[in-house]
Amino acid sequence: MPAGDPRRAEDRPANSPARTDTGTQAAVPAPPPQAVDPAVSSGAEPPGAAPPAEPAGTTSGKPRRRLLVAVSIAVVVLLAAGVTLALPDVSNRLGLPWAPNAPQGDPPQPQQVRLALGEASASGPAPTPEGVAAAIGQLASDSDLGTLTGSVVDPATGQQLWESDANAIATPASTTKILVGAAALLALDHDMRLPTRVVEGSEPGTVVLVGGGDVTLSSLPRGEQSIFPTAAHLDDLVTQVEKATGGDVDRVELDLSAYTGPETGAGWAPEDVPSTFMVRVQPAMLDGGRSNPTVENSMGRSDPAGHLAQEFAERVGAEVGGETTAPENAKVLGEVWSAPVDELVRHMLVESDNLLGEVLARQVAAAEGKEQSFDGGAEATLDVLRRNGIDVDGATLHDGSGLSPLNKVSAATLTQVLAMAAGPDDGNELTAKLRPLLIGLPVAGGSGTLATRYDEESSEAGRGWVRAKTGTLTGVHTLAGVLLTSDERVLTFALMSTGEDWDRARAALDRIAAALRGCGCR
Repeated sequence: MPAGDPRRAEDRPANSPARTDTGTQAAVPAPPPQAVDPAVSSGAEPPGAAPPAEPAGTTSGKPRRRLLVAVSIAVVVLLAAGVTLALPDVSNRLGLPWAPNAPQGDPPQPQQVRLALGEASASGPAPTPEGVAAAIGQLASDSDLGTLTGSVVDPATGQQLWESDANAIATPASTTKILVGAAALLALDHDMRLPTRVVEGSEPGTVVLVGGGDVTLSSLPRGEQSIFPTAAHLDDLVTQVEKATGGDVDRVELDLSAYTGPETGAGWAPEDVPSTFMVRVQPAMLDGGRSNPTVENSMGRSDPAGHLAQEFAERVGAEVGGETTAPENAKVLGEVWSAPVDELVRHMLVESDNLLGEVLARQVAAAEGKEQSFDGGAEATLDVLRRNGIDVDGATLHDGSGLSPLNKVSAATLTQVLAMAAGPDDGNELTAKLRPLLIGLPVAGGSGTLATRYDEESSEAGRGWVRAKTGTLTGVHTLAGVLLTSDERVLTFALMSTGEDWDRARAALDRIAAALRGCGCR
Protein backbone atom coordinates (compact mmCIF):
# COMPACT_ATOMS: atom_id res chain seq x y z
CA MET A 1 0.00 0.00 0.00
CA PRO A 2 1.44 3.44 -0.84
CA ALA A 3 2.54 5.60 2.04
CA GLY A 4 0.03 8.22 0.99
CA ASP A 5 -2.93 5.91 1.56
CA PRO A 6 -5.11 7.42 4.33
CA ARG A 7 -7.10 4.30 5.17
CA ARG A 8 -5.59 3.78 8.61
CA ALA A 9 -6.49 7.09 10.13
CA GLU A 10 -9.29 7.62 12.55
CA ASP A 11 -10.82 11.05 12.39
CA ARG A 12 -9.47 12.14 15.77
CA PRO A 13 -9.05 15.90 16.27
CA ALA A 14 -5.48 16.81 17.04
CA ASN A 15 -4.78 17.47 20.72
CA SER A 16 -8.47 17.33 21.61
CA PRO A 17 -8.96 18.45 25.23
CA ALA A 18 -12.33 16.76 25.55
CA ARG A 19 -11.51 14.76 28.66
CA THR A 20 -13.64 16.48 31.26
CA ASP A 21 -15.74 13.51 32.40
CA THR A 22 -12.84 11.65 33.94
CA GLY A 23 -12.82 8.77 36.37
CA THR A 24 -11.27 8.26 39.78
CA GLN A 25 -7.57 7.75 40.26
CA ALA A 26 -6.59 4.23 41.20
CA ALA A 27 -4.82 4.35 44.57
CA VAL A 28 -1.34 2.90 44.83
CA PRO A 29 -1.31 0.27 46.06
CA ALA A 30 -4.80 -0.12 44.64
CA PRO A 31 -7.67 -0.72 47.04
CA PRO A 32 -10.33 -3.27 46.19
CA PRO A 33 -12.12 -2.04 43.07
CA GLN A 34 -14.80 0.50 43.87
CA ALA A 35 -18.08 0.50 41.99
CA VAL A 36 -18.48 3.17 39.38
CA ASP A 37 -22.10 4.10 38.88
CA PRO A 38 -23.40 3.89 35.32
CA ALA A 39 -25.76 6.57 34.09
CA VAL A 40 -28.58 6.83 36.59
CA SER A 41 -31.74 8.84 36.99
CA SER A 42 -31.32 12.47 37.98
CA GLY A 43 -33.28 15.65 37.47
CA ALA A 44 -32.65 17.32 34.16
CA GLU A 45 -31.18 20.79 34.06
CA PRO A 46 -33.27 23.55 32.49
CA PRO A 47 -31.59 25.71 29.85
CA GLY A 48 -29.14 28.13 31.39
CA ALA A 49 -28.33 26.00 34.41
CA ALA A 50 -25.01 24.38 35.11
CA PRO A 51 -24.73 20.60 35.34
CA PRO A 52 -25.41 19.07 38.76
CA ALA A 53 -22.62 17.93 41.04
CA GLU A 54 -20.93 14.71 40.03
CA PRO A 55 -19.94 11.73 42.19
CA ALA A 56 -16.97 12.30 44.43
CA GLY A 57 -13.51 11.22 43.34
CA THR A 58 -10.54 13.29 42.34
CA THR A 59 -7.50 13.15 40.18
CA SER A 60 -4.88 15.78 40.97
CA GLY A 61 -7.57 17.88 42.62
CA LYS A 62 -9.95 17.74 39.67
CA PRO A 63 -13.36 16.22 40.41
CA ARG A 64 -14.48 13.31 38.35
CA ARG A 65 -17.37 14.24 36.10
CA ARG A 66 -20.14 11.91 35.13
CA LEU A 67 -22.87 12.74 32.67
CA LEU A 68 -26.10 11.61 34.29
CA VAL A 69 -29.28 11.37 32.31
CA ALA A 70 -32.77 11.60 33.76
CA VAL A 71 -34.92 10.37 30.98
CA SER A 72 -37.18 7.52 30.16
CA ILE A 73 -34.76 6.99 27.33
CA ALA A 74 -31.15 7.70 28.30
CA VAL A 75 -29.32 10.23 26.18
CA VAL A 76 -26.88 13.03 26.91
CA VAL A 77 -27.18 16.17 24.82
CA LEU A 78 -25.59 19.58 24.55
CA LEU A 79 -27.72 22.67 25.08
CA ALA A 80 -26.82 26.32 24.63
CA ALA A 81 -26.30 26.63 28.38
CA GLY A 82 -24.01 25.36 31.08
CA VAL A 83 -20.32 25.15 31.72
CA THR A 84 -17.86 26.58 29.20
CA LEU A 85 -15.44 24.21 27.51
CA ALA A 86 -12.61 25.36 25.27
CA LEU A 87 -12.22 23.26 22.14
CA PRO A 88 -9.66 23.59 19.35
CA ASP A 89 -10.63 24.84 15.92
CA VAL A 90 -8.36 22.39 14.17
CA SER A 91 -7.39 23.53 10.68
CA ASN A 92 -6.45 19.96 9.89
CA ARG A 93 -9.75 18.15 9.42
CA LEU A 94 -7.78 14.91 9.22
CA GLY A 95 -8.21 14.38 5.54
CA LEU A 96 -4.44 14.27 5.17
CA PRO A 97 -2.93 11.86 2.64
CA TRP A 98 0.03 10.78 4.76
CA ALA A 99 -0.95 10.85 8.47
CA PRO A 100 -4.56 11.92 8.81
CA ASN A 101 -4.41 12.25 12.58
CA ALA A 102 -1.28 14.42 12.66
CA PRO A 103 -1.72 18.14 13.38
CA GLN A 104 -1.25 20.63 10.56
CA GLY A 105 -1.77 24.32 10.04
CA ASP A 106 -2.01 27.20 12.47
CA PRO A 107 -2.34 26.69 16.23
CA PRO A 108 -5.94 26.00 17.25
CA GLN A 109 -8.12 28.88 18.36
CA PRO A 110 -10.46 28.30 21.30
CA GLN A 111 -14.18 28.11 20.76
CA GLN A 112 -16.81 28.53 23.44
CA VAL A 113 -19.14 25.58 23.71
CA ARG A 114 -21.64 25.50 26.53
CA LEU A 115 -22.58 22.16 27.97
CA ALA A 116 -25.57 21.10 30.03
CA LEU A 117 -27.70 18.09 30.62
CA GLY A 118 -31.05 18.09 28.92
CA GLU A 119 -34.11 15.92 29.23
CA ALA A 120 -35.27 13.66 26.42
CA SER A 121 -38.90 12.66 26.68
CA ALA A 122 -40.42 9.53 25.18
CA SER A 123 -43.84 11.15 25.37
CA GLY A 124 -43.32 13.44 22.38
CA PRO A 125 -44.99 12.80 19.04
CA ALA A 126 -43.78 9.49 17.65
CA PRO A 127 -41.74 9.59 14.46
CA THR A 128 -42.95 7.54 11.50
CA PRO A 129 -41.17 5.70 8.69
CA GLU A 130 -42.76 8.10 6.23
CA GLY A 131 -41.53 11.11 8.18
CA VAL A 132 -37.98 9.80 8.40
CA ALA A 133 -37.92 8.93 4.71
CA ALA A 134 -39.12 12.42 3.82
CA ALA A 135 -36.40 13.98 5.98
CA ILE A 136 -33.39 11.99 4.80
CA GLY A 137 -34.36 10.13 1.64
CA GLN A 138 -32.80 12.61 -0.76
CA LEU A 139 -29.74 13.13 1.43
CA ALA A 140 -29.15 9.38 1.61
CA SER A 141 -28.94 9.24 -2.19
CA ASP A 142 -26.08 11.75 -2.32
CA SER A 143 -23.45 10.44 -4.76
CA ASP A 144 -20.69 11.52 -2.36
CA LEU A 145 -21.72 8.59 -0.15
CA GLY A 146 -20.97 5.95 -2.77
CA THR A 147 -22.90 2.90 -1.62
CA LEU A 148 -24.78 3.66 1.60
CA THR A 149 -26.19 1.13 4.03
CA GLY A 150 -28.02 2.41 7.05
CA SER A 151 -30.67 2.05 9.70
CA VAL A 152 -32.68 4.37 11.95
CA VAL A 153 -34.47 2.93 14.98
CA ASP A 154 -36.82 4.35 17.62
CA PRO A 155 -35.49 2.76 20.84
CA ALA A 156 -38.73 3.55 22.68
CA THR A 157 -40.59 1.06 20.49
CA GLY A 158 -37.82 -0.88 18.81
CA GLN A 159 -39.30 0.03 15.43
CA GLN A 160 -36.95 0.42 12.50
CA LEU A 161 -38.05 3.69 10.94
CA TRP A 162 -35.76 3.69 7.93
CA GLU A 163 -33.28 1.37 6.32
CA SER A 164 -31.06 1.11 3.30
CA ASP A 165 -29.80 -2.46 2.95
CA ALA A 166 -29.54 -2.43 6.74
CA ASN A 167 -28.74 -6.14 6.96
CA ALA A 168 -25.97 -6.02 4.37
CA ILE A 169 -22.54 -6.45 5.89
CA ALA A 170 -20.04 -3.66 5.39
CA THR A 171 -16.71 -2.56 6.81
CA PRO A 172 -17.42 -0.73 10.09
CA ALA A 173 -13.99 0.86 10.59
CA SER A 174 -13.88 2.40 14.08
CA THR A 175 -17.58 1.83 14.75
CA THR A 176 -16.28 -1.66 15.57
CA LYS A 177 -15.52 -0.08 18.95
CA ILE A 178 -19.27 0.18 19.65
CA LEU A 179 -19.48 -3.61 19.54
CA VAL A 180 -16.35 -4.07 21.64
CA GLY A 181 -17.49 -1.48 24.18
CA ALA A 182 -20.90 -3.12 24.43
CA ALA A 183 -19.39 -6.57 24.90
CA ALA A 184 -17.06 -5.24 27.61
CA LEU A 185 -19.93 -3.56 29.48
CA LEU A 186 -22.04 -6.72 29.24
CA ALA A 187 -19.33 -9.24 30.14
CA LEU A 188 -17.15 -7.40 32.67
CA ASP A 189 -17.73 -5.73 36.01
CA HIS A 190 -17.81 -2.02 35.29
CA ASP A 191 -15.50 -1.35 38.25
CA MET A 192 -12.92 -3.91 37.13
CA ARG A 193 -9.39 -2.53 36.85
CA LEU A 194 -6.38 -3.91 34.99
CA PRO A 195 -3.09 -4.42 36.86
CA THR A 196 0.60 -3.99 36.29
CA ARG A 197 2.54 -6.01 38.87
CA VAL A 198 6.11 -6.60 39.90
CA VAL A 199 6.88 -9.96 41.53
CA GLU A 200 9.97 -11.71 42.82
CA GLY A 201 12.01 -13.46 40.15
CA SER A 202 13.56 -16.89 40.32
CA GLU A 203 17.00 -15.50 41.19
CA PRO A 204 18.00 -13.22 44.09
CA GLY A 205 17.90 -9.57 43.08
CA THR A 206 15.70 -10.30 40.06
CA VAL A 207 12.16 -9.00 39.72
CA VAL A 208 9.59 -9.66 37.01
CA LEU A 209 7.34 -6.94 35.63
CA VAL A 210 4.07 -8.70 34.77
CA GLY A 211 1.71 -7.15 32.23
CA GLY A 212 -1.96 -7.47 33.07
CA GLY A 213 -3.44 -5.35 30.30
CA ASP A 214 -3.05 -1.83 31.69
CA VAL A 215 -1.61 0.10 28.77
CA THR A 216 -2.40 3.48 30.33
CA LEU A 217 0.30 3.50 33.05
CA SER A 218 1.77 6.99 33.16
CA SER A 219 5.47 7.78 32.82
CA LEU A 220 4.91 11.28 34.22
CA PRO A 221 5.69 12.29 37.80
CA ARG A 222 2.91 12.16 40.37
CA GLY A 223 0.58 15.12 40.01
CA GLU A 224 1.03 15.39 36.24
CA GLN A 225 -1.57 14.04 33.82
CA SER A 226 -1.00 12.12 30.63
CA ILE A 227 -3.61 11.69 27.90
CA PHE A 228 -5.11 9.18 30.33
CA PRO A 229 -5.93 11.53 33.22
CA THR A 230 -6.92 8.74 35.62
CA ALA A 231 -3.90 6.51 34.99
CA ALA A 232 -1.68 5.14 37.71
CA HIS A 233 1.95 6.30 37.74
CA LEU A 234 5.10 4.28 37.21
CA ASP A 235 6.70 6.20 40.07
CA ASP A 236 4.16 4.69 42.47
CA LEU A 237 5.08 1.19 41.33
CA VAL A 238 8.76 2.01 41.75
CA THR A 239 8.15 3.29 45.29
CA GLN A 240 6.35 0.09 46.29
CA VAL A 241 9.07 -2.15 44.88
CA GLU A 242 11.88 -0.18 46.50
CA LYS A 243 10.11 -0.41 49.85
CA ALA A 244 9.48 -4.15 49.48
CA THR A 245 13.05 -4.95 48.40
CA GLY A 246 14.98 -2.36 50.37
CA GLY A 247 16.29 -1.14 47.04
CA ASP A 248 17.99 -4.46 46.31
CA VAL A 249 17.02 -4.93 42.67
CA ASP A 250 19.68 -5.91 40.13
CA ARG A 251 17.70 -7.21 37.17
CA VAL A 252 14.25 -6.57 35.68
CA GLU A 253 12.60 -9.20 33.50
CA LEU A 254 9.35 -8.88 31.58
CA ASP A 255 6.35 -11.22 31.51
CA LEU A 256 4.02 -10.59 28.56
CA SER A 257 2.39 -14.03 28.61
CA ALA A 258 -1.10 -12.65 29.30
CA TYR A 259 -1.51 -12.01 25.57
CA THR A 260 -0.98 -14.68 22.93
CA GLY A 261 -0.67 -14.69 19.16
CA PRO A 262 0.49 -11.88 16.86
CA GLU A 263 0.89 -8.32 18.06
CA THR A 264 -0.64 -6.81 14.91
CA GLY A 265 -4.00 -7.58 13.35
CA ALA A 266 -5.09 -9.29 10.16
CA GLY A 267 -5.42 -6.79 7.34
CA TRP A 268 -3.27 -4.16 9.00
CA ALA A 269 -0.62 -2.57 6.81
CA PRO A 270 3.06 -2.60 7.82
CA GLU A 271 3.04 1.17 8.27
CA ASP A 272 0.21 0.94 10.78
CA VAL A 273 2.61 -0.09 13.57
CA PRO A 274 4.14 1.96 14.95
CA SER A 275 2.21 5.01 13.86
CA THR A 276 0.39 7.96 15.33
CA PHE A 277 -2.68 5.79 15.82
CA MET A 278 -1.39 2.33 16.81
CA VAL A 279 1.42 0.32 18.39
CA ARG A 280 2.09 -3.37 18.91
CA VAL A 281 -0.60 -4.89 21.13
CA GLN A 282 1.19 -5.87 24.35
CA PRO A 283 -0.21 -6.25 27.88
CA ALA A 284 2.12 -3.72 29.51
CA MET A 285 3.39 -0.32 28.44
CA LEU A 286 3.53 3.36 29.32
CA ASP A 287 1.16 6.03 28.02
CA GLY A 288 -0.52 3.78 25.48
CA GLY A 289 2.85 3.34 23.78
CA ARG A 290 3.04 7.00 22.77
CA SER A 291 6.33 8.84 22.55
CA ASN A 292 4.76 11.94 24.11
CA PRO A 293 2.49 11.14 27.07
CA THR A 294 0.53 14.37 26.74
CA VAL A 295 -0.20 14.27 23.00
CA GLU A 296 -2.93 11.92 21.81
CA ASN A 297 -1.56 11.52 18.29
CA SER A 298 2.16 11.42 19.02
CA MET A 299 4.22 8.73 17.31
CA GLY A 300 4.01 5.28 18.85
CA ARG A 301 7.04 3.39 20.13
CA SER A 302 8.38 0.37 18.27
CA ASP A 303 8.52 -1.78 21.43
CA PRO A 304 6.21 -0.30 24.08
CA ALA A 305 6.67 -3.11 26.61
CA GLY A 306 10.43 -3.01 26.24
CA HIS A 307 10.37 0.73 26.82
CA LEU A 308 8.40 0.19 30.04
CA ALA A 309 10.94 -2.37 31.26
CA GLN A 310 13.80 0.01 30.49
CA GLU A 311 12.12 2.93 32.27
CA PHE A 312 11.32 0.84 35.33
CA ALA A 313 14.82 -0.60 35.48
CA GLU A 314 16.40 2.84 35.29
CA ARG A 315 14.24 4.11 38.13
CA VAL A 316 15.14 1.22 40.43
CA GLY A 317 18.80 1.23 39.38
CA ALA A 318 18.81 -2.17 37.70
CA GLU A 319 19.61 -3.71 34.33
CA VAL A 320 17.03 -5.07 31.91
CA GLY A 321 16.82 -8.80 31.36
CA GLY A 322 14.83 -10.65 28.75
CA GLU A 323 11.27 -11.90 28.59
CA THR A 324 10.23 -14.66 30.96
CA THR A 325 7.22 -16.14 32.70
CA ALA A 326 6.89 -15.14 36.34
CA PRO A 327 7.30 -17.96 38.87
CA GLU A 328 4.00 -19.44 40.02
CA ASN A 329 2.69 -17.85 43.22
CA ALA A 330 5.58 -15.40 43.25
CA LYS A 331 5.54 -12.75 45.96
CA VAL A 332 4.00 -9.49 44.76
CA LEU A 333 6.35 -6.58 45.40
CA GLY A 334 4.16 -3.87 43.95
CA GLU A 335 1.07 -3.35 41.83
CA VAL A 336 -0.87 -0.48 40.31
CA TRP A 337 -4.22 -0.45 38.55
CA SER A 338 -5.91 1.17 35.59
CA ALA A 339 -9.10 3.20 35.65
CA PRO A 340 -12.32 1.12 35.79
CA VAL A 341 -13.53 -0.68 32.69
CA ASP A 342 -16.41 1.70 32.07
CA GLU A 343 -13.97 4.62 32.05
CA LEU A 344 -11.71 2.76 29.62
CA VAL A 345 -14.73 2.20 27.37
CA ARG A 346 -15.56 5.90 27.53
CA HIS A 347 -12.03 6.94 26.59
CA MET A 348 -11.86 4.36 23.81
CA LEU A 349 -15.02 5.76 22.23
CA VAL A 350 -14.58 9.51 22.65
CA GLU A 351 -10.93 9.52 21.52
CA SER A 352 -11.26 6.49 19.20
CA ASP A 353 -8.33 4.90 20.99
CA ASN A 354 -7.38 1.89 18.89
CA LEU A 355 -5.16 0.26 21.49
CA LEU A 356 -7.88 0.34 24.15
CA GLY A 357 -10.18 -1.37 21.65
CA GLU A 358 -7.75 -4.27 21.47
CA VAL A 359 -7.21 -4.35 25.24
CA LEU A 360 -10.93 -4.44 26.01
CA ALA A 361 -11.55 -7.16 23.41
CA ARG A 362 -8.90 -9.28 25.13
CA GLN A 363 -10.49 -8.73 28.53
CA VAL A 364 -13.79 -9.94 27.09
CA ALA A 365 -11.93 -12.98 25.75
CA ALA A 366 -10.52 -13.72 29.20
CA ALA A 367 -13.98 -13.45 30.75
CA GLU A 368 -15.27 -15.90 28.13
CA GLY A 369 -12.49 -18.39 28.80
CA LYS A 370 -10.69 -17.69 25.53
CA GLU A 371 -7.11 -16.73 24.78
CA GLN A 372 -6.32 -13.04 24.98
CA SER A 373 -5.52 -12.64 21.31
CA PHE A 374 -6.98 -11.06 18.20
CA ASP A 375 -8.95 -14.21 17.42
CA GLY A 376 -10.03 -14.72 21.02
CA GLY A 377 -11.19 -11.13 21.39
CA ALA A 378 -13.11 -11.16 18.12
CA GLU A 379 -14.86 -14.44 18.88
CA ALA A 380 -15.67 -13.45 22.45
CA THR A 381 -17.09 -10.07 21.41
CA LEU A 382 -19.56 -11.66 19.01
CA ASP A 383 -20.37 -14.46 21.48
CA VAL A 384 -21.29 -11.99 24.22
CA LEU A 385 -23.43 -9.88 21.91
CA ARG A 386 -25.21 -12.94 20.51
CA ARG A 387 -25.91 -14.32 23.98
CA ASN A 388 -27.46 -11.00 24.98
CA GLY A 389 -29.89 -10.89 22.10
CA ILE A 390 -27.95 -8.92 19.50
CA ASP A 391 -28.28 -10.25 15.96
CA VAL A 392 -24.71 -10.65 14.73
CA ASP A 393 -25.48 -13.02 11.86
CA GLY A 394 -23.00 -12.43 9.07
CA ALA A 395 -20.70 -10.34 11.26
CA THR A 396 -16.98 -11.05 11.16
CA LEU A 397 -14.37 -9.40 13.35
CA HIS A 398 -10.60 -9.61 13.10
CA ASP A 399 -9.67 -6.99 15.69
CA GLY A 400 -11.16 -4.78 18.39
CA SER A 401 -10.09 -1.41 17.04
CA GLY A 402 -11.65 -1.42 13.59
CA LEU A 403 -8.32 -0.94 11.82
CA SER A 404 -8.84 -4.15 9.87
CA PRO A 405 -10.69 -3.71 6.56
CA LEU A 406 -11.63 -7.39 6.92
CA ASN A 407 -14.17 -6.61 9.67
CA LYS A 408 -17.76 -6.89 8.44
CA VAL A 409 -20.86 -5.77 10.34
CA SER A 410 -24.34 -4.63 9.36
CA ALA A 411 -25.89 -1.26 10.12
CA ALA A 412 -28.78 -3.17 11.70
CA THR A 413 -26.44 -4.74 14.25
CA LEU A 414 -24.98 -1.37 15.21
CA THR A 415 -28.39 0.26 15.66
CA GLN A 416 -29.64 -2.71 17.66
CA VAL A 417 -26.77 -2.31 20.14
CA LEU A 418 -27.35 1.43 20.41
CA ALA A 419 -31.11 1.00 20.77
CA MET A 420 -30.57 -1.43 23.63
CA ALA A 421 -28.29 1.12 25.33
CA ALA A 422 -30.79 3.95 24.80
CA GLY A 423 -33.91 1.95 25.56
CA PRO A 424 -36.64 2.82 28.07
CA ASP A 425 -35.60 3.00 31.70
CA ASP A 426 -37.89 0.16 32.75
CA GLY A 427 -35.52 -1.97 34.79
CA ASN A 428 -34.01 -3.78 31.82
CA GLU A 429 -30.71 -5.16 33.12
CA LEU A 430 -29.03 -5.17 29.72
CA THR A 431 -29.98 -1.56 29.05
CA ALA A 432 -28.62 -0.54 32.45
CA LYS A 433 -25.30 -2.25 31.71
CA LEU A 434 -25.02 -0.54 28.34
CA ARG A 435 -25.84 3.02 29.50
CA PRO A 436 -22.14 4.05 29.74
CA LEU A 437 -21.83 3.33 26.02
CA LEU A 438 -23.83 6.51 25.35
CA ILE A 439 -21.63 8.61 27.62
CA GLY A 440 -18.59 7.71 25.55
CA LEU A 441 -20.03 8.76 22.20
CA PRO A 442 -18.44 11.98 20.89
CA VAL A 443 -20.69 15.05 20.74
CA ALA A 444 -21.17 16.82 17.41
CA GLY A 445 -19.17 20.03 17.52
CA GLY A 446 -18.26 19.42 21.14
CA SER A 447 -15.93 16.53 21.91
CA GLY A 448 -13.68 13.78 20.68
CA THR A 449 -13.69 12.82 17.03
CA LEU A 450 -16.72 15.02 16.30
CA ALA A 451 -15.30 18.18 17.89
CA THR A 452 -14.49 19.85 14.57
CA ARG A 453 -17.47 18.59 12.58
CA TYR A 454 -21.02 19.92 12.13
CA ASP A 455 -19.62 23.39 11.48
CA GLU A 456 -21.28 23.88 8.10
CA GLU A 457 -24.68 25.46 7.58
CA SER A 458 -26.05 22.23 6.12
CA SER A 459 -25.23 20.23 9.26
CA GLU A 460 -25.15 22.74 12.11
CA ALA A 461 -28.64 21.67 13.24
CA GLY A 462 -27.01 18.54 14.62
CA ARG A 463 -24.36 20.43 16.56
CA GLY A 464 -24.67 19.47 20.22
CA TRP A 465 -27.60 17.10 19.58
CA VAL A 466 -25.88 14.23 17.80
CA ARG A 467 -23.68 11.82 19.74
CA ALA A 468 -21.95 9.32 17.49
CA LYS A 469 -18.94 7.12 16.91
CA THR A 470 -17.03 7.86 13.76
CA GLY A 471 -15.14 5.47 11.54
CA THR A 472 -12.80 6.02 8.61
CA LEU A 473 -10.64 3.82 6.42
CA THR A 474 -9.84 4.25 2.75
CA GLY A 475 -13.18 4.22 0.95
CA VAL A 476 -15.07 3.63 4.21
CA HIS A 477 -16.87 6.29 6.25
CA THR A 478 -19.21 5.36 9.08
CA LEU A 479 -21.24 7.18 11.70
CA ALA A 480 -23.36 5.48 14.36
CA GLY A 481 -24.97 6.93 17.45
CA VAL A 482 -27.98 8.61 19.05
CA LEU A 483 -29.72 11.95 18.68
CA LEU A 484 -32.68 13.88 20.00
CA THR A 485 -35.22 15.07 17.42
CA SER A 486 -36.87 18.46 17.56
CA ASP A 487 -39.92 16.68 19.00
CA GLU A 488 -37.74 15.31 21.82
CA ARG A 489 -37.71 11.73 20.67
CA VAL A 490 -34.51 9.73 20.81
CA LEU A 491 -33.41 7.92 17.65
CA THR A 492 -30.47 5.59 17.11
CA PHE A 493 -28.82 5.38 13.72
CA ALA A 494 -25.98 3.78 11.81
CA LEU A 495 -24.70 4.98 8.43
CA MET A 496 -22.01 3.10 6.49
CA SER A 497 -20.68 4.68 3.30
CA THR A 498 -18.14 3.81 0.61
CA GLY A 499 -17.61 7.37 -0.58
CA GLU A 500 -14.15 7.98 -2.03
CA ASP A 501 -13.69 11.64 -1.13
CA TRP A 502 -12.76 11.94 2.54
CA ASP A 503 -14.32 15.29 3.46
CA ARG A 504 -17.32 15.10 1.14
CA ALA A 505 -18.41 11.68 2.39
CA ARG A 506 -18.17 12.71 6.03
CA ALA A 507 -20.05 15.94 5.36
CA ALA A 508 -22.81 13.97 3.64
CA LEU A 509 -23.14 11.67 6.65
CA ASP A 510 -23.30 14.67 8.97
CA ARG A 511 -26.09 16.20 6.90
CA ILE A 512 -28.20 13.06 7.31
CA ALA A 513 -27.79 13.02 11.09
CA ALA A 514 -28.51 16.76 11.27
CA ALA A 515 -31.68 16.29 9.23
CA LEU A 516 -32.85 13.62 11.67
CA ARG A 517 -32.23 16.03 14.53
CA GLY A 518 -34.12 18.84 12.82
CA CYS A 519 -37.21 16.87 11.91
CA GLY A 520 -40.08 15.67 14.02
CA CYS A 521 -40.24 12.94 11.38
CA ARG A 522 -43.98 12.49 11.83
